[in-house]
Amino acid sequence: MGRTRSRDTEHPQARLDHGGIAGVLPSDFTTGFELIVDGTPQSHVDLDDPTHLHFEYIVRMGAVIDQLAAGPLTAVHLGAGAMTIPRYIEATRPGSRQQVIELEAPLAQLVREHLPLPKGASIRIRIGDARAGVTKLPSALRANCDLVVSDVYSGAQTPAHLTSVEFYRELAELLAPGGVLLVNVADGPGLAFARRQTATIAEVLPEVAVLADTQVLKGRRFGNLVIAASAAPLPTEWLPRMLAAGPHPAKIAQGTEVDTFTQGARIVTDADAVASPRPDSSLFLR
Repeated sequence: MGRTRSRDTEHPQARLDHGGIAGVLPSDFTTGFELIVDGTPQSHVDLDDPTHLHFEYIVRMGAVIDQLAAGPLTAVHLGAGAMTIPRYIEATRPGSRQQVIELEAPLAQLVREHLPLPKGASIRIRIGDARAGVTKLPSALRANCDLVVSDVYSGAQTPAHLTSVEFYRELAELLAPGGVLLVNVADGPGLAFARRQTATIAEVLPEVAVLADTQVLKGRRFGNLVIAASAAPLPTEWLPRMLAAGPHPAKIAQGTEVDTFTQGARIVTDADAVASPRPDSSLFLR
């Protein structure tokens, strides 16, 4: 999630299949570039330093990835935008094999041309719907992925068909025995959507943790929550101290805290799935 912004200066753009506009602009607030879709930043990339993670929720995803066993990873990314996390993994774990599923071919082409991927990186981009694309991945990936990342947004909302227990079962089939699923969830006060998503993922993968800004996790403001899940105990020993250190203090909820967080939340199915809440556009102005 990001802030709505416009500029008068020319910058690389592409018209997307759904009719929107994607553009690549230099960041106003730090080094690197931002991928803007319909006025809302979707990704930040620093070509000179792929380990520079600017968006807070991406920093938290990176912190979890750093806890995984040393060495190259086999990873699948759904909705990677400008591919910040795939670039991070390539920089920190050379030799990793990564698959990216992106709905918009014009967006993928824009990124390839103006934010080129590292030479020699084993990052394959597949065009298509995330859920349909998962079923078309090579059979060799089944039960062999160290990491699956679901970070899919149509505008500022996650599509409904990517929020159900049936969908998460499909993702779980990709994971190796100790593999980790990371899901970016955006929600506001009350966190009704995030609670249901956490409960739904926990129905499939029993080891669950939720990482977020403290005020967001308390349901006091709209923001991003990262849900980490696995069939095996999560490698989170050092995460609480890392998250508390900032630059924006965050918290990780685990164990009984997750049980409390999801208490009374209904599992999402294909029959009753809805898109994530739409934030007020003024939320991202800064």
